[in-house]
Amino acid sequence: MPAKDEMPSTLQRSPDKAQRTWSKAHDSAVETYGEGERAHRTAFAALKHTHQKVGDHWEPKNGKGPSDERAKGGVDPKTGKPPGGKTAGGVDANASKQELLDQARKLGVRGRSSMNKAELVEALRKASDRQTRKARERKKS
Repeated sequence: MPAKDEMPSTLQRSPDKAQRTWSKAHDSAVETYGEGERAHRTAFAALKHTHQKVGDHWEPKNGKGPSDERAKGGVDPKTGKPPGGKTAGGVDANASKQELLDQARKLGVRGRSSMNKAELVEALRKASDRQTRKARERKKS
């Protein structure tokens, strides 16, 4: 099935470049691994090298590269799954603290000025998840 038919709603609300990146990676992964979760994970891994999740959509990052420590590790060739551990949910955990603070301000994260970098990443992940949930609920009504 073409990627456009399976594109997650967060990408449907994102710029064309993010959609193209995800679609190309997804279609390539389907050719390699077949339809399913692995193709989606592969497409998101590619997207996270150039984009970050901000609220209910994806925006270009300031620099290219993996978004968090888990993304650096690749996948286990036998299982096709990434190494254990927690993902930052699309938040660019490798961004500077100032960039994270700016993003937190944009999303209205309270208490951001007293947070360390890890706390900011977690707060941004939660804020983005909340906005995504709200956007999906609006779409249903």
